[in-house]
Amino acid sequence: MSSAEKIRAPEDAVRWRERQRGPVVFTNGVFDLLHVGHVTLLEAARAEGDALVVGVNSDASVRRLEKGTDRPIVPEGERARLLAALASVDCVVVFDEETPLELIAVIQPDVLVKGADWAADAIVGRDIVEARGGRVVRAEIEPGYSTTAIIQKIKALG
Repeated sequence: MSSAEKIRAPEDAVRWRERQRGPVVFTNGVFDLLHVGHVTLLEAARAEGDALVVGVNSDASVRRLEKGTDRPIVPEGERARLLAALASVDCVVVFDEETPLELIAVIQPDVLVKGADWAADAIVGRDIVEARGGRVVRAEIEPGYSTTAIIQKIKALG
């Protein structure tokens, strides 16, 4: 399967999800400049189930999150394609809302994974997943890696 085939509209992702036999895991983020911290999180998320769905904030959504006027650096289609190329990722869905709540509600994952830097009570969709008997996992994050730090390093180089 090509990486482009893993990128699905929400309604197509729902149909894909219905065909999955084992536990489906969901995580989300901006994933602006893909780095080892992202890869570590995605591999940890995939280890929690049989398939991994990654929700990716659209460009408009990123701008509303106040990541800065220069963000995202990489357009949503390219960010989605890079994520889809990873072996740990089975499905990528770009969402336009500020949070993935609506996407979680329609995908109905069995496991929701966020980085351990998120407080348990701040994880969007937690109530939906746990109401169905699912689990929420706070995965350890790789210290020292962030898109903001990469951008700052590039700017410092001149």
